[in-house]
Amino acid sequence: MAVAKRNTVPRRTSRSLSAIVRANVFTLFNLVIGVLWALILIFGQWQDSLFGLVIVANAMIGIVQELRAKRTLDQLAIVNEAPVTVRRDGKDQTIHPGQIVLGDLILLGPGDRLLVDGEVAAAEGLEIDESLLTGEADPVHKRPGDQVLSGSFVAAGSGAFTATKVGQDAYAAQLTEQASTFSLAHSELRDGVARFIRYITWLVIPIGALLLYSQVSNDEDFGSAITGAVAGIVTMIPEGLVLMTSIAFAVGVVRLGQRNALVQELPAIEGLARVDVLCVDKTGTLTAGGMDLDEVITLRDDAPVDAALAALSHVEPRPNATALAIQAGYPEAPGWTSTDIVPFSSARKWSAATFDGHGTWSLGAPDVLLSPGTKAYGTAAALAATGARVVALCRTDDREPVALITFKQRIRPDARETLGYFAEQGVTVKVISGDNPDAVSAIATKLGIPGGDRAVDARTLPSDDEEKLAEILESNTVFGRVTPQQKRQFVAALQSRGHTVAMTGDGVNDVLALKDADLGIAMGAGSPATKAVAQVVLLDNKFASLPEVVAEGRRVLANIERVSNLFLTKTFYALALSLVVGVLGVMFPFAPRHSTLVNALTIGVPAFFLALAPTAERSLPGFVPRVLRFAVPAGLITGAAVIASFIVADDDRTAAVVTLFLVTWWVLVLVARPLNVWKIVLIGAMAALFALALAVPFTRAFFELGTGGWAAVGIAAVAAISISVSVKLTGTLRT
Repeated sequence: MAVAKRNTVPRRTSRSLSAIVRANVFTLFNLVIGVLWALILIFGQWQDSLFGLVIVANAMIGIVQELRAKRTLDQLAIVNEAPVTVRRDGKDQTIHPGQIVLGDLILLGPGDRLLVDGEVAAAEGLEIDESLLTGEADPVHKRPGDQVLSGSFVAAGSGAFTATKVGQDAYAAQLTEQASTFSLAHSELRDGVARFIRYITWLVIPIGALLLYSQVSNDEDFGSAITGAVAGIVTMIPEGLVLMTSIAFAVGVVRLGQRNALVQELPAIEGLARVDVLCVDKTGTLTAGGMDLDEVITLRDDAPVDAALAALSHVEPRPNATALAIQAGYPEAPGWTSTDIVPFSSARKWSAATFDGHGTWSLGAPDVLLSPGTKAYGTAAALAATGARVVALCRTDDREPVALITFKQRIRPDARETLGYFAEQGVTVKVISGDNPDAVSAIATKLGIPGGDRAVDARTLPSDDEEKLAEILESNTVFGRVTPQQKRQFVAALQSRGHTVAMTGDGVNDVLALKDADLGIAMGAGSPATKAVAQVVLLDNKFASLPEVVAEGRRVLANIERVSNLFLTKTFYALALSLVVGVLGVMFPFAPRHSTLVNALTIGVPAFFLALAPTAERSLPGFVPRVLRFAVPAGLITGAAVIASFIVADDDRTAAVVTLFLVTWWVLVLVARPLNVWKIVLIGAMAALFALALAVPFTRAFFELGTGGWAAVGIAAVAAISISVSVKLTGTLRT
């Protein structure tokens, strides 16, 4: 018996073990260092080959950290995956998405994401939003026999479809495969590191060739010539920069996972650090999910208000939060038979149903269903101004309102504190809601949001003037009656002003804006479609988790910038030294064993700790030029100091090594600021270890070190002062 094909697709959050190993082992720099390592083992002394062990350790650490992050992401992704309801043998079953097979009848409701392709088998007001696939903004009405594609989601209504393509055959899976991307979010940091690597590669090739030619031509001992050339080339390569970047991202993923935050795209961590505008929905973010039925205000005594409310709340197979709250007050359906249904949608702001023998009834926003200036309209506005959620019940046959229904909304107890954190951090919060502006304003005012008393009705905003819209968004913070399409326009308008925009949401009306935002953040209890497009999912459904999430992103980015300063300073002083030595045809000032010692104490070990250190700095654009403004002058000054010390000491390599350590140690002090107890201990320990290397006979003999002399110290002091002045003038480091 043939087994039906299952819906097996790779997870968005994870890459395979083989891909992780390839990324950490088979790199250009590892190839270059591997060749140089082999040359030292063949022509030099084994003590000068220690740098080869460093790349082995780097690869192992990188693989372990990425596997740890992969395990965390995969576990959280399983938690985040919304189950699917299928009908098999006449019974409804809830299954994992990977258990869908060809021919399954899959049931749909509002907010559901379509995971496979299929053909509609049943539809009750079914509207499918295909904008993520086609760019078409308006939902498409679907009827039995119509085709539906994976990657779309249910905007309104309910229905069922038969799976016709699953797994890699499905439309969305094919798009993903064609894109061939593991991380979709733009990353200035990742691009910046790649640019550094590209530039350095082009510099290393000619300068390395010049250095090799110079050393071989001017040294009678071929082994010594190779050793000198290798010392320069190895030092030019920032082999640990990519490693530290990977580790910082991987550890960030694990830490966020421990806080129940699922990072679905790794560069999203960077977005967390750059955010300066946070757009939040009121419902589900500032207020807790769900609501409670408060009061039914009857406007016409001759209308069957209770029966109509009960019928409308039970008419849809997948009721929304409003219908569920009404159901709690009216648990029994009145037995009315529906003949036609218009399901609720965020764009319409209302739903309706026709019942056999009882007419047509609608339920929705009072400012949409009622006429301005009427008594009912004024009453609804007054109730909304208190912060209550208000809907109107109307008999559509005569367009008369028959009742107003109010609901209690629960403000999250931690919302005020969370909003206060963002205010302190310079992040502007914009409240963007589909609710009545007065109701949104009341909630915002209670939470102390600046400008909360001046809610803007989004229906009055320009739809075709992005510049004007951006001006209004800049000067206001609270917006009501915002449609899903307008939320998307809001994000684009804010981005046009240079803002890095994060968007939180939990409903299907937030999907488009989440997708367009620089960083989409979904609540764990949100709709499957919302969680599918978000880069970060707060699985614990807590708005209060956001400060920790943002802080983690800032830690990662600020620390990668710190270690980039260290690694690229090394690269530029090595480039300068190699160029000067190659042109002058003199011996290289230090051997590979010396660079291994100095680099381990001033870069390798400290960078590992600095990459994981806590920090609250908000990352700013301009990562590449800022790092270059620090590293280029610092590297050139260091190289000049080493050459000067080497010449003054009559080609004494110990003097050059002492100067090199002291200057790069001072660079470490500058990069590590602001200093605290653990950083002072770390920096002091590195100095003590170098002093021990000079003092202990075994290490002194192993590293071929002498005393160095006071001239080396004096030259290092002048260089350190020069670098400090350069940093002050360029303002490249934040203290």
